[in-house]
Amino acid sequence: MKISILNGNPSPKNIAFDSYLEDLQSLLAFRGHTCENLTLRQLEAGYCTGCWGCWVRTPGKCVFDDDSHFVCGTVINSDFVLCASPLLMGYVSAVLKKFMDKLIPLVHPYITVDKGEAHHRRRYAKTAYPTGGLLLEMTPDSDEEDIAIIAVIHARTMLNLKSRNAFTMLTRQPIEEVANAILRD
Repeated sequence: MKISILNGNPSPKNIAFDSYLEDLQSLLAFRGHTCENLTLRQLEAGYCTGCWGCWVRTPGKCVFDDDSHFVCGTVINSDFVLCASPLLMGYVSAVLKKFMDKLIPLVHPYITVDKGEAHHRRRYAKTAYPTGGLLLEMTPDSDEEDIAIIAVIHARTMLNLKSRNAFTMLTRQPIEEVANAILRD
């Protein structure tokens, strides 16, 4: 299985979070899987401006030449994508949100009805877009309600990207449990 980790930790001072993801990556590799850990704070990308250029002017690719092209390529060629972030002000980090927004070129602007809802059509002929998972680090000002809200939003985002969210877990859970949840999918 090819697994991509989108590390949304904005602070290099949060060593524990980065170490957790590195240990997870090592465990997945030890179990025979290809795992790429993208530290998003080290990549350059502007915010999505909603210009629709990725749908019209440069189909499937953001009109701005930044690292979002690399991230989109990594994501679409994965079997599983783990979005990981500390909670900041009740939500995922701005760096993770920015790169999640920049995944919109992976779908068409055209709409189809799926399970009674309007959603974008697939851009690529893959039979299955990568499944997603969400890994969060709680902060002192976060609570279970924050987790529940973020889980719903992330699941809706994955649905719009022609995928599904397999789980929402916390970094206080053992790394083995997160690895098993990824591989169970």
